[in-house]
Amino acid sequence: MDHRLTPARADIAASFLKGKVTAERYVDPVDRRCIAPSAAIRRDASASAGMDDQVLYGEEFAVLEERDGWCWGFSRADGYVGWVEARALSGETFKADHKITALRTYLFPEPDFKKPPLALLNLNARFLAGEVEGKFVEARGAGWITAHHTAPFSEFAGDFVAVAEAHLGAPYLWGGKESLGLDCSGLVQMALAAAGIDVPRDADQQEAVLKEIWDDVTWNDERDRGDIYFWPGHVGILTDSEHLLHANAFTMDVTLEPFSEAVARIREAENPVRTIVRPPF
Repeated sequence: MDHRLTPARADIAASFLKGKVTAERYVDPVDRRCIAPSAAIRRDASASAGMDDQVLYGEEFAVLEERDGWCWGFSRADGYVGWVEARALSGETFKADHKITALRTYLFPEPDFKKPPLALLNLNARFLAGEVEGKFVEARGAGWITAHHTAPFSEFAGDFVAVAEAHLGAPYLWGGKESLGLDCSGLVQMALAAAGIDVPRDADQQEAVLKEIWDDVTWNDERDRGDIYFWPGHVGILTDSEHLLHANAFTMDVTLEPFSEAVARIREAENPVRTIVRPPF
């Protein structure tokens, strides 16, 4: 089992893993909702521990253990296991029906853009819609959001590449998946999610999934917009036949660069292209 997606330790494991893993005790997950704009999923119960993923506003985190202000469990959005600060989670859960479609948008206390905002929400954050007043829609129990920055779950972006391009210049952040900071696989995951395509968190996991559902064009010399390139530990998106968009630790941001230059530089680090997939649409 992939430890990143397996909520099990020697002392505790999720009840649905009983009979599959050995642990001292098995507990039922308790879903809690993220009430922060985003919350880090960390490797240990410490603010100084490394971040591997995030839960966004409105996403649910399934809690298996809580201690010293931290919750251990897994994200319902992509299954990633780790620790989240308890103060970022609410015991109140709801069935969200709307999402944020803008790169970022403010949550206001009233349907009035002159009021001091409560929070800055990110693309793909989710909420339960309530009343509509003027240009605002209510996020029940939270505040008001500009309506044209939102959409019901049934609506999707028509071009995931355009969604990724909107992140150009966003800073690189390991484990991040928001426009204020994200890594290579976070960029791909968020762009595809906006288009209604759910993929796992990390590049190798995305590679395995997309090879099954998209066209494998690894040995095709022709390049096209929307092709997704995978290297060991890295992933990027072609915006056209000559340019690669990717969040990377070389420029420390989401950058658009000549495809040939990027491939040559990455190859120098002994990381040749491993897989290329192309969307069947």
